[in-house]
Amino acid sequence: MWPTFSLNRPMIWMAVSAFSASIWLPGIPLRLAAAVLVALGLLDAWRQVRLAHQRSRLGEEALALSDEGVVITDAANRILAVNPAFTRITGYTLEEVRGRMASSLSAPRHDKAFYEHYWQVLRSTGRWEGEIWSRRKQGDEYPEWLRARGVADEAGRITHHVCLFTDISVHKARERDLQRIGFEDPLTGLPNRRRLGDLLASRLRHLRSGESLDMALIDIDGFKEINDGIGVELGDRLLARFGERLARHAAGGVVGRLGGDEFMVMRTTTHDDHDRWIKGLQEHLGQPFEIDTHSLRLGLTIGSCRCPEDGRESGELFQRLESALFSAKRNGCNHSQRFRPALDVQGSPQLGLLNDLRQALAVGGQLELHYQPQYRLGDDRLVGLEALLRWRHPRDGMVSPGDFIPLAERHGLMSTLGDWVIDQALAQLAHWQRKGLPEATVWINISAMQLFQGDLETVLASGLARHRVPARLLGLELTESVLLDERAGDVAPRLERLRDRGHRVAIDDFGTGYSSLGYLKHLPLDKLKLDRAFIRALPDDRADAAIVCAVLAMAEGLGLEVVAEGVETEAQRDFLLAHGCAEVQGFLYARPQPAEKLEAEWRGRASAGPPLEGRRVAEATA
Repeated sequence: MWPTFSLNRPMIWMAVSAFSASIWLPGIPLRLAAAVLVALGLLDAWRQVRLAHQRSRLGEEALALSDEGVVITDAANRILAVNPAFTRITGYTLEEVRGRMASSLSAPRHDKAFYEHYWQVLRSTGRWEGEIWSRRKQGDEYPEWLRARGVADEAGRITHHVCLFTDISVHKARERDLQRIGFEDPLTGLPNRRRLGDLLASRLRHLRSGESLDMALIDIDGFKEINDGIGVELGDRLLARFGERLARHAAGGVVGRLGGDEFMVMRTTTHDDHDRWIKGLQEHLGQPFEIDTHSLRLGLTIGSCRCPEDGRESGELFQRLESALFSAKRNGCNHSQRFRPALDVQGSPQLGLLNDLRQALAVGGQLELHYQPQYRLGDDRLVGLEALLRWRHPRDGMVSPGDFIPLAERHGLMSTLGDWVIDQALAQLAHWQRKGLPEATVWINISAMQLFQGDLETVLASGLARHRVPARLLGLELTESVLLDERAGDVAPRLERLRDRGHRVAIDDFGTGYSSLGYLKHLPLDKLKLDRAFIRALPDDRADAAIVCAVLAMAEGLGLEVVAEGVETEAQRDFLLAHGCAEVQGFLYARPQPAEKLEAEWRGRASAGPPLEGRRVAEATA
């Protein structure tokens, strides 16, 4: 900081000495010389005073520009000065608070022990920092982040206190919103699956002797058809009304929405009337719902269980609820089923598969990635690889992704699966780099669950750093449904940040969604993957040919690359090449295969001639 004003300057003392000597100095020349020294000393003193004023003014300007409130108090904690931010935050002017105790502005939320600790820390260390509640001039209370520091003189005595504070009410509100989003279903306001797990665990801990916990998992029959018939907006209103009615009927219990059209309800009771309780739920919820001009009676499929008879652990009870619901669905719609030991995991193939998938994730060794190459049509050179998740079941062999991916999405395993795919793909890229094999972008599929359940950006960043792989070698593929899924929020800023880090972004299965093409110009994209459904009948099907040509022209106008999936014939390849499609993948070139087999083929071709030409690869492997 700037030095303080000081008289310890040679010019000033020379001026004082010259002034004293001028009285007895003989001769005018000597007296004139003394007068010059006095004038120089006065000029130096005036310069110091002016600089001190300038520095003081600059300090005041800096405080005025600060967004943090500043309070300066004396040793007794009486307010001496404040800055404009203080007035802006609290509503008090300097004239209104000068001389008041700073503690008079605090909200009565902290006890005596809090302030005793505050002063003890401030006196012993000279500073204190933390959250504290204050009160504005209007009377409303707000949280602030306060930093206080004691200012001591040369003897070490505290003469002043300087306090800087920031209004953190907006941050606290944002934290509450994030917490609410994490534990609350946004459509109905009911607890979500995560919150229901916590509430169930709490109820189990506080279950007394002689009490039981009744639980029911409720699924609305044919809700997709209802949604298609009345529209998505009215369908959402129906779900909200359903949740309200269920919550009113189960007053004193816990009601939540697990997702989609599934609701859960639990109650603590001392009565042995489980079946009558389930019947009451069916009758009450079976009454008509009036939605605009529609009067709807809903069919309900219910799976139920009871603690402690059917289990004592939350995870076990959740699993048995799902087992009972699946069993009820097999018996037809509008049916209820209470769990019984015969409904074990082996009794439900879907639950058995779910249990095996959880085991595969926990133990490892069953999941693997296969890679399907992508080739550039102009010269048949390798430009990328799509990583496809495969599950080699120890008993059932290869399990179709169409069987286990929906199951993972339904039961909250998709984020874990996605993280595994990211780590495995990066590990494979790092291995190929070390071996000096051809460099090509590996494309992985990103699900909506990874965007709104997991921390995708952190997983990607940590994986890239751990395996020392550049971000440009890992591309991200998202379907249209993922980009427009409300649960994932506005994905455009997140995709933009990922692109800034070096990742390329593509839309997978383009053209199969129900969205408008207008969103393409607002999303940070690099590539479109044209779905195989439009390639299958080329070049004979005029409708598919027109769609493909339109997509290629649109992509060219938007500056996007296009890769066509499912190319299986030379006629399809020739049509795409003639109409400007840059890249292709499909059985004509190569099938998805394990990394070891792909690597062995690369090594074999490296010594045979020009590397990685797609048509010759397909001919060699046919």
